[in-house]
Amino acid sequence: MTRILSIDDDRAVRLSIVAYLEDSGHEVLQAGDGRGGLEAFEREAPDLVLCDLGLPDMNGLEVVAALRARAPDTPVIVISGMALVGEAVRALKVGAWDYITKPIADFAVLDGAIAHALDRAGLIRQNRDYQARLEAMNRQLAHTVRQLQEDEEAARMLQQRLLPPDGLAFGNYRFTRRLLPSAYLSGDFIDYFPLDEHRIGFYLADVAGHGAASAFVAVILKTLVGRYLRAHARERDPTILQPALALAQLNRDFCAEELDKHATMLYGVIDRREDTLCWCNAGHFPYPILHDGAEPRFLAHPGRPIGLFENARYRDYCVDLPRKCRLLLVSDGVLELLPAQATQRAEALLPQVGDAGGDIEDFMRRLGIPEHVQRIDDIALLEIDHHG
Repeated sequence: MTRILSIDDDRAVRLSIVAYLEDSGHEVLQAGDGRGGLEAFEREAPDLVLCDLGLPDMNGLEVVAALRARAPDTPVIVISGMALVGEAVRALKVGAWDYITKPIADFAVLDGAIAHALDRAGLIRQNRDYQARLEAMNRQLAHTVRQLQEDEEAARMLQQRLLPPDGLAFGNYRFTRRLLPSAYLSGDFIDYFPLDEHRIGFYLADVAGHGAASAFVAVILKTLVGRYLRAHARERDPTILQPALALAQLNRDFCAEELDKHATMLYGVIDRREDTLCWCNAGHFPYPILHDGAEPRFLAHPGRPIGLFENARYRDYCVDLPRKCRLLLVSDGVLELLPAQATQRAEALLPQVGDAGGDIEDFMRRLGIPEHVQRIDDIALLEIDHHG
């Protein structure tokens, strides 16, 4: 039931309007002057107001303006005996929604004006409610985005802390790393660590995909490798000492965890006493580059990624390391930096390596790798420099 307030000093006209509207199913309130009408409006909060302009105590335009100031979304229809265009324009300017002249010869005109005003008021309320909900959703979204940013920052700091120290040396072998994520978090990961008094383990892994999910799997990978390290320290378990054995175990653990992710990885073990390198490749490409002082060459031995084939087999390869050499491992993100035709042949990386006495910064300059730009893919680089 619509509640309507009729403000009119002409009692006969007012009563006829009230009778008609009540017969039409509306609840009708009455006031015979402007102040009484404003008081009734404040007290009863009607859905619509019918207001005459010729009131005894106030100018009808003042009443309309006051109603608009108090409740701009409540429709006000002026009903006046002054059938003047100027008067109607002034009424509409101060806040009236419609203008009807008296006497009302056909109440269907009043019905149409009321229906139109109520429909318009309903749309305004719906739009305002929608806007309020949208603003609330935006506030919630902004709050969620801030939380995600804070979580990402915490995850990024954790990932950085999990990386080994840059420039760490084990005897005559110095390890230098760079990790340049395409997003806030990287699916690439690098690690190196002592296995015993004379052996060093290292790996470069590239988890499929980008962002938080891939970074999370990279953390799981580090956790698994740490488990093998502890098993060797406590129980003399040989898994971490033999690259093929370690990758086979990682593959089984990945498949058992059902991570819905796979990774390419190269794991190697350097024996400082014998100056030998043994490694195993689980689908990692480009192949590691060894510069032995004469020219750079790929240690090209393929393998299957971990996490895809439960029964995948892996094989160790070994090479003697000269007294002065440089081993470089890079993730496939560097191939994005090469011309399209060169991307098909990783040999394009070899001229960028420089001499055996170069360093990782020189290699990055030759490839044109900027550290602080948006990239298509993560880029990881590990350089192992041996000066016997």
